[in-house]
Amino acid sequence: MPAERIAVLDFETTGLTPVQGARATEVGVVLVEGGRIVARYQSLMNAGVRVPTFIEQLTGISNAMLREAPPAAQVMREVADFVGDAPLLAHNAAFDQKFWDAELALVGRRRLQPFACSLLLARRLLPQAPSHKLGVLNRWARLPDTGQAHRALADAEMAANLLTFMAALLRERHGVGEVSHALLCRLQKVPAAKIPQALARLN
Repeated sequence: MPAERIAVLDFETTGLTPVQGARATEVGVVLVEGGRIVARYQSLMNAGVRVPTFIEQLTGISNAMLREAPPAAQVMREVADFVGDAPLLAHNAAFDQKFWDAELALVGRRRLQPFACSLLLARRLLPQAPSHKLGVLNRWARLPDTGQAHRALADAEMAANLLTFMAALLRERHGVGEVSHALLCRLQKVPAAKIPQALARLN
């Protein structure tokens, strides 16, 4: 497992991108260290925007729930302090990175650390999986059930378990001594066809 601390995060949102006015409605983060989850943070967040009906049906997060939630700015300050300078990972990180950066910017902060993506890594390290959706990968790899999909903390825990599974695979099957966040960031950029050679060079 990566020995260093990695923050695995997931957002639930009102839409696909902040550029179109979508906002975060929930954030979940787990800190993984030495292959174990050592801390968790989860909160709904009220950004003052309406949740479309189909998103409410997907996530179970309703407008009524968000009215009672703490302000998005308060949550982002708390979660940014919780993450600190730990490197980040998300499943389909391109999506979560956009919201992390946009919501941080609204509280006058910015991201300094890189994101690794468990989706890109799974496509390269687990090509035999029936699909690379997070829930499918977790069932296929027989990883623990973390709760309701499309809720931020459950999805963050699923991605953390997947990270631990892929790190074990790199060590045990491919003989990689130290699975660092920097190595994950390098591997996710290698074309899938060239992964065997890239892994062979790591030994």
